[in-house]
Amino acid sequence: MKLSVIIPCYNEIETIKKIVEVVRNSPPEDKEIIIIDDCSSDGTRDLLRSEVSPLVDRIIYNVRNQGKGAALRLGISHARGDIVIIQDADLEYDPKDYPSLILPIEADEADVVYGSRFLYRNNSISLVNLHTLANKFLTWFSNVLTGLTLTDMETCYKVFRRGIIQEISIQEARFGFEPEITSKVAKKHYRIKEVAISYSPRSFAEGKKIGWKDGVRTIYCILKYNLFNHHL
Repeated sequence: MKLSVIIPCYNEIETIKKIVEVVRNSPPEDKEIIIIDDCSSDGTRDLLRSEVSPLVDRIIYNVRNQGKGAALRLGISHARGDIVIIQDADLEYDPKDYPSLILPIEADEADVVYGSRFLYRNNSISLVNLHTLANKFLTWFSNVLTGLTLTDMETCYKVFRRGIIQEISIQEARFGFEPEITSKVAKKHYRIKEVAISYSPRSFAEGKKIGWKDGVRTIYCILKYNLFNHHL
């Protein structure tokens, strides 16, 4: 099965080429790489055009910054693989986890797979870190309303059969994508499975972009997409 790797990118000049190289060198061999540059202003665009473009299948350049959700919506629409995986442009998530992430779909045991950072404790992530505690709360709150039993709703690594993700209407432009897509997948009763992944978090000083306002928006989106009827 062919894999489509969707990489939203905004001001990642320090990591974008490195992550592309790691993705290229990770299994499976049959894959396409699609980058959506969300109007970067730090030189990332020049690097994409000069050095990264020959290494990937497609780069889409947004004319204005719209947010991760909007970038993913655009990238997903261009996917042609059998399986679609979301890959952040930093180095927090390791593409070497791809085989275990896509295996449940290849084995017809799942339609959607989430890579969980919390299923085992050999990650460099602190249990008392405020960001970790916030993630755990948001996952719990989402589970209450979706009826799922996820351990990591906010994970970057979300994997879908292409037909499933392309038929879902994504409305959220920023990080609200995570609870929105989780709610819509749950409402469709698709088979969801979690697998353990490795994780090496970076600090805000190193370029982490999600903040407390995004957490508030996530709570709103959990309520919005679970308590009201919206287009799937």
